[in-house]
Amino acid sequence: MTVKEKPTIVVDADACPVKSEITAVARAFDIPVWMVASHDHRMEPGPGIKVVQVDRSSQSVDLYIVNHVSAGDIVVTQDFGLACMVLGKGTIVLSPRGEQYTNENIDYLMERRHESAKWRRGGGRTKGPRAMSQEDRDAFQQKLTKLLIIEQENHDV
Repeated sequence: MTVKEKPTIVVDADACPVKSEITAVARAFDIPVWMVASHDHRMEPGPGIKVVQVDRSSQSVDLYIVNHVSAGDIVVTQDFGLACMVLGKGTIVLSPRGEQYTNENIDYLMERRHESAKWRRGGGRTKGPRAMSQEDRDAFQQKLTKLLIIEQENHDV
């Protein structure tokens, strides 16, 4: 599997709370960004920002991303299922809180999601994620910056 010299940041943009942080970091590193969202979410392209609008069916964004990423790209998503699929293609995957999904932790996260869904189907209640804080946004921005610095150093050899 060959890795591109310069990654593309591909964003599952329908509910992504850190689009402005992604844009700022990408511009600083001159890295292209694809914001992939359904037609229900209006976004404007900008310098280095490509907006891809897909139909509103439940998996359209995920399928587009899976079919268009390649090894070395950076995917930003909250969706464990999408993360699992793109990890298999050699991408780097971050949550909007800066957590990196890896082959080592994705099975646990998928199992936890499954158990929570089972609990809810049985009438149980689970808490949703806590609200995004400025600390979460800062942590994401620092993680993305660190990843891009490492990628840059690896290709400057």
